[in-house]
Order: sequence, then structure tokens, then C-alpha cells
Amino acid sequence: MMKRWTAITLGTLLISSALTGCAGSSATTKSKEGKAGGVVDDPGEKITINLMTRSYAGGGWAPNHPMVEEINKRLNIDLKIEWVPSANYQEKLNVMAASNNFPDVFYAPKAEFVKWQSKDVFMNVRPELSKYPNIVKYIPEEAIKQFNPKEKYYGIPFYYQEVRDSLAIRKDWMDKLGLKMPETIDEFYEVAKAFAMKDPDGNGKQDTVGFSMEVNPGGAFGFGGTAAYLTTSFGLANNWTLDGNGKLIPMQTQAKELKDYIGFMRKAYAEGVLDKDSPILKSRDSLNKLEAGKSGIAPVNPQQLYVETIPPLLKTDPKAELVQLMPPKGTSGKSGIKSSTSGDKIVINSKIDAKKQQRILKLLDYMLSDEGYDFVKHGIEGVHYKKISDTKYEQLEASVKDRQFLLLGWFFKRFDPMFLIYKWMDPKEVATIKNYFDNNEKVKVKDAAAGLVSETATKLGANIDKKWMDTMVKIIAGQEPIDSIDKAIAEWKAAGGDKIIQEMNEEYQKVNQ
Repeated sequence: MMKRWTAITLGTLLISSALTGCAGSSATTKSKEGKAGGVVDDPGEKITINLMTRSYAGGGWAPNHPMVEEINKRLNIDLKIEWVPSANYQEKLNVMAASNNFPDVFYAPKAEFVKWQSKDVFMNVRPELSKYPNIVKYIPEEAIKQFNPKEKYYGIPFYYQEVRDSLAIRKDWMDKLGLKMPETIDEFYEVAKAFAMKDPDGNGKQDTVGFSMEVNPGGAFGFGGTAAYLTTSFGLANNWTLDGNGKLIPMQTQAKELKDYIGFMRKAYAEGVLDKDSPILKSRDSLNKLEAGKSGIAPVNPQQLYVETIPPLLKTDPKAELVQLMPPKGTSGKSGIKSSTSGDKIVINSKIDAKKQQRILKLLDYMLSDEGYDFVKHGIEGVHYKKISDTKYEQLEASVKDRQFLLLGWFFKRFDPMFLIYKWMDPKEVATIKNYFDNNEKVKVKDAAAGLVSETATKLGANIDKKWMDTMVKIIAGQEPIDSIDKAIAEWKAAGGDKIIQEMNEEYQKVNQ
């Protein structure tokens, strides 16, 4: 939520001018919102749809990809997909904005979505959704509303799991050391200390760690690694919480809770229970240590458990056994996993023909239907998989080559934590993965300000958060005293935090009047 805007340059001013001109152009605008209302899509008319989204390792599909050809046939469209490398995506959007030349439907990151929604760039889909039952069924209305103005839906959410990763622990190490599954924060500490001090891997060296943290380079609070799953145990908010008077309070000002949490981490660091490398660890480093057999506790992605995590671990130790570890309860009985809110949207160009808008909505609705969702996930029967029996399927070689799931993974999908689970997978593994997600759902802790935006936070948040975070890391490493927390809070508030608190509460009151 607290991301820094780039400095205003001539380029961004030109973009803003182009978008403003776009909003007022009588040559391109037939009607403002709900333009598709009353238009009936003719399924017999073939319509070209230009779609743009991000791509990652391996890139996207070629134009003649079998999945594109099949979806064209099913919906009588000519789908042209532009796959833009994720590192260049924001730049690509800005170039398109400057030339007023957006695709028909595209992925819009939260920052651009919030920045451009008042410029008449995106179609308001709210009046149309009643025609598309699968969108209504599989996309929660609460998620659609987030980051949209009241009574307007300028986009449909791109799904990120609210709670994806979960802690896992080496059960074989616990068994070897005679330890039980930790349920409280004190028990967690004792288990982690044993993992660091008592040679759980039996190699005669003290070369294992208790648990790790990773420092977000952007400065947003929430240590990565195992430490991120302990904040709720000490009463810290997931970004924002409500006080007894219904006022939003940011985690950065929770002095007592911060002193308890940072004090715990400081002790763990001093005693060698917290990984000494923690201040320099970055994303995934704690999981790398788990997979290498050097750590016994780390967050894992359940969907990648049997693909990425367990195979290298078993190469290191064939007897290794991982099980889920729920966040330990603090002295007040609190525990939980912080849920996330992305704000990214799939948006439809407000300027395109109304018939095309309807066909795009039909495409999105089809992708969420039982038939369409099965198709965009598993591909074409007989090409990407084959049915062996009513309950057994086999993945075919073309699936590995074609990566038939890209449209689902990188563009649009149901709100479904199991979206990467395929029907040809081992049922026992699927059951374990589902159990991870089911358990996570029971303990998720929401951000009380999810979906709200502060202009000051957008401009200054990353800078003041980073400075605040730097102080927390120094305190944990013993370079500054615990009392520096009070100074860090005061500086955060004076540098823009007080204004952020004011703006966030104003936005909260608007939504909850």
C-alpha cells in the first residue's frame, strides 16, 4: 500500500495530458460509462480482441499456439496476445498512455489502476456483471470493490492468494531431538534453539540455524522468512488495525507490541537462535536454507512443495520429513498469518466498440466457467492430457512444451488457491496441499485498511518505511537500544506518518459511513 510514486517528470506530465485529452475526446468516446449497456453480442460475428499481460521465465505463447486456436474456435474470436516481460511492463503501459493507444483488455497493476481510473481509460463493468454469472460467482464482490470508487467497478481483480505460504518444520529433526510440535511462542523458541545448537542433522558441526528473517528491500514492514509468521503472536497489525474507537492505527506506531516483538527477535539474534545472516537475507533465502538442509523451519509455497522444495531436500537427506507448522500463540493467545491485498486488476478499454466489450466480458466469464476453467488450466484433452479413468488422468508431453496454463497463471483466474493443482497429480499430494491452504484460511489476519489509498503514503510511504525498518534491524542486531523504537515511531509520524494516518481514516470513514 505504501509504494513510492516516481518523481513527476515531463514524461509523466505528457502521459497525464494524453489521458485527460482521451477523456474529453468526442472523436473516440461514444458514451462515458456502461457504454455496452443494451448491446447484445452476436455470437456469429467474429471479433478481434487485443489482450496484453505480463510474462515471466520462458515468455508467452506464439500466435499460432494450440490454446489460442482452440479458444478462438470456442468463442468465435481472433485473440491476439501481447506478452510483455514483467520487468518492462510498467514502461510499456506508460508509453501506451502517452500515445493514447491501450489494448482492448489488459492487466493493470495497482499503481496504474488507481492513477488512471479517473481518466476514463477503463470501462465501468458494474452495470454489466449481472449478465455474466461466472464472474459474479467466482470473483468476490468485496475484492472487486477494493481500490474502486464507490458504485464503480473499473476492473476485475487479478487473483493473488490472500494467504499462500505457510510455515513448514522438519519433523525428523524434532523426533531426533525428542521435541514436540511447538504451539506457543516459548515452545517455538526452544525448538528453534535446539535446531541451532544440538546438531539436528548429525554431521558433528554447529552449522544449522533456528529460524531466519528476510528484510524487504522496499522497507515495508513484515520480515520475510519465518519471522513474518510471528508478528501476530505479539499483537502487531497486518499493516493497519482498528482501535477501540473504530480508528485505524498503523503497525508502525504500535509501540508496546513492537517492543515485545523486536525484543524477542533481539534475544534470538544475540543467542544464535535467529540466523546471523538475517540482516542481509533477501527473498527466498530462508527457503533456500531449508531446501539445503541448513534450516529446520521456513515458509513454503504449498503448491510448489512437491515440485521445488521436497526434491532438493531429499537429495540432501533422504530421511527428511516436512510437516506444516501453524503460527505459535503469543502470551495473549493471538497468532495468525497476514493476508495480502494486491489491488491489481484486469481492465477493459473504455473506448472500444460496445460489442467488443461484451465479447471480452464473455471471454472472461467463459474462463471462469467449469468448462472454461478446466480448459485454461489443463489444456486440450488428447493433446495436453488424456483420461485414463473417471478419477485418473495422465499429463502428456505437449503440456510441458506448450505450457497450456499461461493464460490462467498470468492473466485471469478464479479466486482459487488450488489453481496450480492439476488433475493428473498424486491425490495424496493434492490432499496435503489442500490441508495446508485450509489451515491457513483458519488463521489469516486481514489488513483493516485493505483497499484504501493514501496519497501521502503513495508519495512518501516507501521512504519513511525504509528508514523506520533500518532502525528495527539495527535494534535486532544489537546496534541500537530497544528505546530507539520510540524515536523511530516519532520520526515516522513527523516525516509523513501523521498525514497518512489522517488520510487513511478519512478514506475509511467514506467507505464505512
